[in-house]
Amino acid sequence: MSDNRQAIDEKYQWDLTTVFESDEAWEQEMAELSATIDKAKGCAGHLLDSSESLRDITDLELALSRRLEKAYVYASMKNDQDTTVPKYQEFQAKATALYAKFSETFSFYEPEFMALDVATYAQFLEETPDLKRYSHFFEKLFKRQEHVLTQAEEELLAGASEIFNASSETFEILDNADIVFPVVKDDEGKDIQLSHGNFISLMESKDRKTRKAAYEGLYSVYEQYQHTYAKTLQTNVKVHNFDARVHKYSSARQAALASNFIPESVYDTLLETVNEHLPLLHRYVALRQKVLGLDDLKMYDLYTPLSEMLMAYSYEDALEKALEVLAVFGEDYLKEVKRAFSERWIDVKVNKGKRSGAYSGGSYDTNAFMLLNWQDTLDNLFTLVHETGHSIHSTFTRSHQPYVYGDYSIFLAEIASTTNENILTETLLKEETDPKKRFAILNHYLDGFKGTVFRQTQFAEFEQVIHKADQDGTVLTSEYLNTLYADLNEKYYGLKKEDNHFIQYEWARIPHFYYNYYVFQYATGFAAASYLAERIVHGEEADKEAYLNYLKAGNSDYPLNVIKKAGVDMESKDYLTAAFKVFEERLAELEKLVEAGAHL
Repeated sequence: MSDNRQAIDEKYQWDLTTVFESDEAWEQEMAELSATIDKAKGCAGHLLDSSESLRDITDLELALSRRLEKAYVYASMKNDQDTTVPKYQEFQAKATALYAKFSETFSFYEPEFMALDVATYAQFLEETPDLKRYSHFFEKLFKRQEHVLTQAEEELLAGASEIFNASSETFEILDNADIVFPVVKDDEGKDIQLSHGNFISLMESKDRKTRKAAYEGLYSVYEQYQHTYAKTLQTNVKVHNFDARVHKYSSARQAALASNFIPESVYDTLLETVNEHLPLLHRYVALRQKVLGLDDLKMYDLYTPLSEMLMAYSYEDALEKALEVLAVFGEDYLKEVKRAFSERWIDVKVNKGKRSGAYSGGSYDTNAFMLLNWQDTLDNLFTLVHETGHSIHSTFTRSHQPYVYGDYSIFLAEIASTTNENILTETLLKEETDPKKRFAILNHYLDGFKGTVFRQTQFAEFEQVIHKADQDGTVLTSEYLNTLYADLNEKYYGLKKEDNHFIQYEWARIPHFYYNYYVFQYATGFAAASYLAERIVHGEEADKEAYLNYLKAGNSDYPLNVIKKAGVDMESKDYLTAAFKVFEERLAELEKLVEAGAHL
């Protein structure tokens, strides 16, 4: 049973009084913000009246956005710390509603800006040099000029957004609220109601009967509802393709990647390079079969840890280890880590009603808070350094960039956090001589690589094929989706589809297929992080300096340029090849440890 929040020592709770001193202060700010947003409605139609008007309205929009973010962070984090408190449910709802009001008030901005021609823009810069601080911000808007419709057309599409979102919302309701999974037996033979929440832990069971029952129980339900899931996914793909077409993009992928100014070659290079290295995944799958002592490895055998070693870390031990590991980045970085660990940026312990999982959050004017649900495991040590990577990235960006550039693109978001994880792996392997512990660390790394680089690329390949198929007129029936997914799965893991009947339905339960070309970034991010960690641990001082400059850059340049300055060219396959080299070296060591019996 989880403790009530009141029973948890204050030192393990984040300090949200650094955001707003009290709930009353938050409510006062919300009232003032709402009134100011109401007044801002008069700006519509006047953005390009003069150079001063462009500056003043841009200043106003960004200033309100900045305040609104801070108010939203307070409300959402108060709600996340205990989702059963009605007061904070209401706070979050109010903050969300105010965001919608803000977006509606400033919906004029982009279409009006797009009427600005190059000559007038140059004249504006000459008249009001202050505008130059927004030059990259404006440049990005100009780059999208040909893809923005008239204000009336954009308003029409915005008004239909609820209709366009209906398929993904239907999927969420069906998958999270309506679907009921069967009762299965756990390791102790007790009946347990299968759910999304406990499926992964059951798949990690050491008891093969438990894994099989959970696997077949879950996917038999997706088999039953496959036609409905096919319809929601097909409709969602049609929405992506329609939106791309009306905004004059050649494909949904081009439109999705254009939001971060990522060329499609980055995606193609990922698919091509991962496919070239699938024999490494087949080798790891074969090793897994050997360690588990199975004649017939199945898909439900891919998630159970191979190691019997449980490496435990208390939260205090984990803080100490994290400080030791992250010292590699130098004093400036370590100073911020010490602040995060000592100034109550972290909400550590599980409590009744607390949001599950872990994240790093905050806004430009707050600490980069972290939410954890601490357990004394190796996995939680990795989670701590991962979220710390996000938080220090945010802190460096916010302290070195003005608000307009004080965030970073989703494309780069996972790199800083995963670099920290890779450096932790390097450090643990450098320190540890016990073969059984080395086996556990290598198993953790290889499973992480399998799940992030190989699996997310498999998802990205499926996503690309179904969007292209719909664009070409193919109907995405459940039969088409099942066949495509089963073939891809066999290609990736080398396990025959005939022997793994239920895996053909896995596509139906993956929410990321509704996120519009999001998943590939997990794979590129992990591979880039692996490459960077090698350079930071084994390279020159200049490599660390380049990496820290990437953390400070925020949105001051295009994402590919920002990461290139850290030493990664994501249009080349070199960073991916280097990541696979590390994977192969660690796989080879694990194979040797198996030969030596370290897994026994």
